[in-house]
Amino acid sequence: MNLTAALAERIVHSQPDDVARAAARQGVRDFLAVSWPVLQGQVPDSGLPALHSVYGDGSARSHALLLGYASHALDYDDFHADFRGHPSVVILPALFAWQQVQPSELDHFLDAYAIGVEVAGRLGLAVSQQHYALGNHNTATLGTVAAAAALARLLALDVSATATLLGIATTQASGLRAQFGSAVKPLHAGFAAERAVTSAQLTLAGFDGKQDGVIEAFISATSNGQAQPEKLIDNWAQPWRIVTPGLEFKPFPTCAGTHSAAEATRILRNEWLASGKSRESLLESISEISVAFPPGGDIAASVRVPTNGIEARFSLEYVIAAMLIYGDLRLQDFAEGELNQEVMPLAAKVLRMPDENAPPDAINPALRFHLVTITLRDGSQLQHHRTRQQSLADAVDVAGKLRAALQQESPQRQQQLLSSSELANSAHLAQLTQLLS
Repeated sequence: MNLTAALAERIVHSQPDDVARAAARQGVRDFLAVSWPVLQGQVPDSGLPALHSVYGDGSARSHALLLGYASHALDYDDFHADFRGHPSVVILPALFAWQQVQPSELDHFLDAYAIGVEVAGRLGLAVSQQHYALGNHNTATLGTVAAAAALARLLALDVSATATLLGIATTQASGLRAQFGSAVKPLHAGFAAERAVTSAQLTLAGFDGKQDGVIEAFISATSNGQAQPEKLIDNWAQPWRIVTPGLEFKPFPTCAGTHSAAEATRILRNEWLASGKSRESLLESISEISVAFPPGGDIAASVRVPTNGIEARFSLEYVIAAMLIYGDLRLQDFAEGELNQEVMPLAAKVLRMPDENAPPDAINPALRFHLVTITLRDGSQLQHHRTRQQSLADAVDVAGKLRAALQQESPQRQQQLLSSSELANSAHLAQLTQLLS
């Protein structure tokens, strides 16, 4: 089978339904919430000004890169379990960048977004968990292809042109997890969006490329012998992956691999406070904190002793300590710049203890859990077990997340943005495209 051609057929001819479009609208709203503070300079970020100095030509490619970086800079953006990455921060920057120069109708935009997420999730399954375990950053690698697929649909390319576009994008797909904890991680999203736009431009310009074998070679080369290429096309859109397993919206501006640990910690903190005891008495009583998880469950949250706010997003130690102190993970404690030194002494008391009796995380990340145990000076313990599935069951208030991101705007501006984010019509899409330009 020509896998690229089969994928191109599905990109061109399948039709997302109203449920998929509704999920896409929610994804756009979350995308606006996580990108707006960076785009408006409301949080510390030296990366975007530096990128503007290099990518300031106003082209669609540069716009895609800047928007991709900004939307991933806070690590507050959505996640997709099949993809094992962040689909919206590569797909939407490419779509909005193209929308700026060649506007499309709203339904076409939403369908392209849903198609992009479908390809992202299916690629994640096809390359297996080994792709990530080998050191690849799926958002950058698989995301380049997913964003290219979305553009192919937005541009209403035929099957042949779509296959060419996919091949050009796939040969550029790259990005290493070794960059986690630096500004290059969010730049990965920008690179992926930029490469997708460039691939579309080359295709439209008539540039030739292989229409078969490229995606097959990519999947084979990056999955450590565990590729399952059939998962790229089997049972397509049954259901749409933007719906099931769906986009996971983040409640905290930290690595998703820290979230159930943060929630377990908050539950223990709240139980302590509910008993009539003070936060200060809890902090003073702590002798040691341990966090257990499946072997390999901290592959993303790998930073044990962070040196800056960006690295802190990937530190279980820092996250648990910050939650104990403040009862939340505050954006300012995970922003670019110096660490909050109030957190560090408590973070030093956190020990990682992988549970060797649990199935390895690489086999099934959906089974991930965190068991947080707080040992007090009198020898007593506070303990809570929180699974990834429990975390996902608590829906994130995306509209509230957007309102919080817009707090520094005037009431009139807030209302304009909130209204446009509903994407009830093509005029709303045009307004959002202008606001994000």
